[in-house]
Amino acid sequence: MDLDPGLAALRPLGGFSILHASRHASRHVSQPSPPRPLPTLAHAYARGHGDPAPDTQDEEREDPVAFRVRKVAAALRAPEIRVAASVAHQGLAARLWSVALGCAALYGGVPDLSPRLLHWDPDAAVPDDLWLTDVRPLPGDVGTLAAVVLDGHLTPLTAALHTRYRVATGLLWGNAASALAGAGRELDRWARRHDRADTAARARSLTVALLAHPLLATTGTLTGTGFRRRSCCLYYRVPGSGVCGDCCFPHPPRSPRPRRSSPGAPSG
Repeated sequence: MDLDPGLAALRPLGGFSILHASRHASRHVSQPSPPRPLPTLAHAYARGHGDPAPDTQDEEREDPVAFRVRKVAAALRAPEIRVAASVAHQGLAARLWSVALGCAALYGGVPDLSPRLLHWDPDAAVPDDLWLTDVRPLPGDVGTLAAVVLDGHLTPLTAALHTRYRVATGLLWGNAASALAGAGRELDRWARRHDRADTAARARSLTVALLAHPLLATTGTLTGTGFRRRSCCLYYRVPGSGVCGDCCFPHPPRSPRPRRSSPGAPSG
């Protein structure tokens, strides 16, 4: 099954799996364009290695990473900026894994998701945050997915957030693994509901193989489609929250609050 210019096969999956392809993706197929010029993720990662930008009206364009972290911090009333950085990281990781895994399982291939081709709206909600300017097909094997998502995106994003917000790299790679396991589980559930045994099997196979990658292999344990991580994303520090379903803690440290799942975080 060839990649179509609009990646239409992803639409029934909904939510985190949808990726917009701009009208420049094909001369023959009209696709929607972003509402305004958006920075690429390559720009976001490179800018994110510097010092935090001042709070200016241009921050969304000039420093999209800082803008997104501040937006998450305000929405969650996060007590520490590194909590917001962790949650923002896991949200973007979940988007990237959901798109890549969905394409690989449904099409047998993935689009080139190079940070230079993928534009990001740090102020938008899913699925209007990511726009791909050109659909260039790549193989859907484990090595390609690892190169596209882990090497192309999560390595520079992890470095940027660790440098700027002092979030532990082990925590951030735990976020990446948790997001991958969650994307695989949601795809498996969708495939089973729609009698797509082949899609479910491919999603499980890819998820297992990717979690064995050296960057993710020590982050947690996958049992079936349930994942238990060895680190904590810090979401429990958000007022009124609890621990995520795959957290290493059975309940929030220093607090007996009941277990609950955080938005977008996988549950066991």
